[in-house]
Amino acid sequence: MYLTKEKKEEIFAKHGGGKTDTGSAEGQIALFSYRISHLTDHLKKNRKDYGTQKALQTLVGKRRSLLNYLKSKDIERYRAIVKELGLRR
Repeated sequence: MYLTKEKKEEIFAKHGGGKTDTGSAEGQIALFSYRISHLTDHLKKNRKDYGTQKALQTLVGKRRSLLNYLKSKDIERYRAIVKELGLRR
């Protein structure tokens, strides 16, 4: 499995408030970004995997809605997470 418990804890510790702060918008955005990059690599090799393609589109939509929420609540946190993860917007 590509996403172990330790990897999740590492992502949330780096981008969220701590290992157990799984509800922060920054932590969730970082986790979605990690999963999106993994699925993108998978789809480069398996172009006809439509189930994975649908899951990727769903994750991108979830990340987009979280980014919109963060942008409306706290623009500085939004700018920081976009810069840290290297997202285009």
